[in-house]
Amino acid sequence: MTQPLDSEMFAHCAPVRPPIRIGGKWTAKIVVCLTDAPRRFSELEAVLPGITPKVLTESLRAMERDGLVTRTAFDEHPPRVEYALTPLGRTLLRPIAVACQWTRMFIRERLP
Repeated sequence: MTQPLDSEMFAHCAPVRPPIRIGGKWTAKIVVCLTDAPRRFSELEAVLPGITPKVLTESLRAMERDGLVTRTAFDEHPPRVEYALTPLGRTLLRPIAVACQWTRMFIRERLP
């Protein structure tokens, strides 16, 4: 018989919604896209097959709200907007790399 779960196991966690939500389907991929330099929306869209403009917009807005990316609008004609990782967003690079490595190691076991 297994031990019952400790009712205090999350006592050290804040009782509110976390200020940052990491784990959306596209968040890690967007972070990786922004690793080397700021990128325009169209650049991100081009390398994320399957993402719709609406979902990319929603993802970028959520990441901006959570402090992971910055959005810079340039006063040009035509208008230009770039997205870049913040220092907080950069802290995700190592955990994402570890998750990717883990996936590469074990994905073969899940494939038919």
